Amino acid sequence: MTGLDSLKNNLIDRILATRNEKLLTAISNIFESTQSEGIISLSSEQIEMLLMSDKDIESGNLVSESDLNNSDSEWLN
Repeated sequence: MTGLDSLKNNLIDRILATRNEKLLTAISNIFESTQSEGIISLSSEQIEMLLMSDKDIESGNLVSESDLNNSDSEWLN
């Protein structure tokens, strides 16, 4: 069992054992707030840019990080 599985099982056990309604409500609120954070809506422009990026990657139209850093350094000086 991984550390994550152990943590989950420990939390489940503690949740099942508690009779503290305020604690359970707080835990529920935490889960509800974190679920909505994972959903991101993209605009049509953002989706188009991502599709363009995919095409650039497929065609090999890439710039290495070191080349980009060198270009930035030249531009700044």
